[in-house]
Amino acid sequence: MTAGGGPDGPEPTVELDEIDRRIIAELQLDGRLSYAQLAPRVGLSQAATRQRVQRLLERGLMQIVAVTDPVQLGYGVQALVAISATGDITACADALAELDQVDYVVIVAGRYDILAEVVCRSTSDLLTLVNEGIRTIDGVASTEILAYLKLVKQTYSWGVG
Repeated sequence: MTAGGGPDGPEPTVELDEIDRRIIAELQLDGRLSYAQLAPRVGLSQAATRQRVQRLLERGLMQIVAVTDPVQLGYGVQALVAISATGDITACADALAELDQVDYVVIVAGRYDILAEVVCRSTSDLLTLVNEGIRTIDGVASTEILAYLKLVKQTYSWGVG
């Protein structure tokens, strides 16, 4: 077996019980729920619910964050930048992650080595980012820009089913 787990992917390192799954599912729907609102939905007291939420947060099993809409904030251009790299791919990915306009970086297997999601105010800003930022990183051999035309689905509800 490889370090990443079996042939079906990584093996889970943490087992969630049904209450943990319900807590996560409820907070995925509305991360602003108070413990008083959340407790009856998951069948616990407020104190027990608070303890469960804290445990999930401390163990890194979930985060409660505000998700913004880049378009509403003036970032009208979103794209995926597919990168072929040479040399140390991890160092290249780390350098990409340091760029302010890059909000997601993943090392992948397949045609490309790295995928980076970027948000920019304009196509001109995207060109500057790619030309003066991404392509100047040591190890970036080539890039392909996949501009988002329409976001059809974005969800964070996986992991509790």
